[in-house]
Amino acid sequence: MVVHLWVDPDAEPAPVQVGFTVSKAVGNAATRNRVKRRLRHLTREHLQSLDALPGRAALVVRALPPAADAPYSSLGADLGRTLDRVSAS
Repeated sequence: MVVHLWVDPDAEPAPVQVGFTVSKAVGNAATRNRVKRRLRHLTREHLQSLDALPGRAALVVRALPPAADAPYSSLGADLGRTLDRVSAS
């Protein structure tokens, strides 16, 4: 999974906007939708760690093909690691 974070520290504070990208390389439509639903739920759990960012922020979560077969706990751990990495930058 790849996570991109954009922050505008000069803008007024607003909730973090989140977008998801799951390409056809991940699988068929049902598989892609399942991956998106899982990522959406997991992202809600981790958004509190991004509330401390100054200004306005946008987060894009891009799922890679191994996400189709990854268990829920593995996706959560991977998302947590990537969010920790981008929020520390």
